Amino acid sequence: MHDTPDIAAVKQRLRLRLAAARGVEADVSGILCARLLDAVESQEGERVACVWPLPGEVDLRPLCGSLHARGREILLPETTPKGTPLVFRQWMPGQPMKEGRFGTLYPDGPVEKPDLILVPLLAFDRRGHRLGYGGGYYDRTLAAFPHALPVGYAASWQEVEEVPTGPHDVPLPMIVTERETVFSGQG
Repeated sequence: MHDTPDIAAVKQRLRLRLAAARGVEADVSGILCARLLDAVESQEGERVACVWPLPGEVDLRPLCGSLHARGREILLPETTPKGTPLVFRQWMPGQPMKEGRFGTLYPDGPVEKPDLILVPLLAFDRRGHRLGYGGGYYDRTLAAFPHALPVGYAASWQEVEEVPTGPHDVPLPMIVTERETVFSGQG
């Protein structure tokens, strides 16, 4: 799962540009959580893999609470050693969190398999292609859980004309922003 040197260089330049601009406002997070709630509620599956935010990222904590209150099982990722897919652990409101790799937080709950995976995006395009932070974690994770529905999420300003793609890059069928839901026709 390696990109050609040209694609890797273009992706890295795009990552650096977007990471410098990163910083999601609270109102964008709130609207995005409401739109994600609608998107998740329209899908089948009990176990939803969310993400606990790092500074400057979309804050899905209100979404986690809302989905849990509606009877969904919430899973949060534990960042595993490089080269392996994420592990998803069950989360309950008020549960203590542990610090993982890269400053991420995760619960000490049992490991579960998700039915739906919310995928954070650094950039995306209308074809459903995405750019992550460069570790390949979600590439490996989506390959490890082929029956789970991946739903990307980002602020609308993170849309780009075209995300450079390699042979292992799989488009997302749905990407939710605070303005709209993009259906790529993939998946």
